[in-house]
Amino acid sequence: MIQIKSFVFNPFSENTYLLYDETNEAVIIDPGCYDKAEYKQLYDFIETNSLKPVRIINTHAHIDHVLGVAAVKAKYNIPFSLHKIDEQLLKAVKTYASNYGFSGFDEPEIDSYFDEGDVVSFGNSSLRLLFVPGHAPGHVAFVNDEQQFVIGGDVLFRQSIGRTDLPGGDFDTLIDSIRTKLFTLGDGYTVYAGHMQPTTIGFEKKNNPFLK
Repeated sequence: MIQIKSFVFNPFSENTYLLYDETNEAVIIDPGCYDKAEYKQLYDFIETNSLKPVRIINTHAHIDHVLGVAAVKAKYNIPFSLHKIDEQLLKAVKTYASNYGFSGFDEPEIDSYFDEGDVVSFGNSSLRLLFVPGHAPGHVAFVNDEQQFVIGGDVLFRQSIGRTDLPGGDFDTLIDSIRTKLFTLGDGYTVYAGHMQPTTIGFEKKNNPFLK
């Protein structure tokens, strides 16, 4: 059974997720840790629980979701995966990171690229990948059907949606991704978003003002 640990990192209050199961193998999703205290928080949890990170997987490549990728990748000597379309977003981060007060951004090397339908495996567990662009052109989400949850990044929030005014964003594309991909999941699926608290598909169908 997959355990989900969330951390809130960096000034954007970004949710980083650590998923692990009974084998103690783990995947790290969207490591946004930036300062020493945040890295320590992540590393201490991994050490205390005797976890073995095997992979970094990202929903997308906006700055708040990639700040810690290079350091975490080096710490555990594990591969990093991203959708090919978001590679240019990742490469752009170093050009504007200092504008947000993040000096010396270390751009990570991408080891493999995602495509829709891919399966990410760790331990006895797996996540299937959905391509859900709109907030970012190469945005993906990770779904586990057995436990009915999705790690959704910045697509769908509790009574809100991801921004579409950033480079590569598109409102109509985002709404289509939510309706045709996320809303086809069962109402009981929990959505662990890139910011704020979790929600459910059923709650958002009934209460999200952007999707009435």
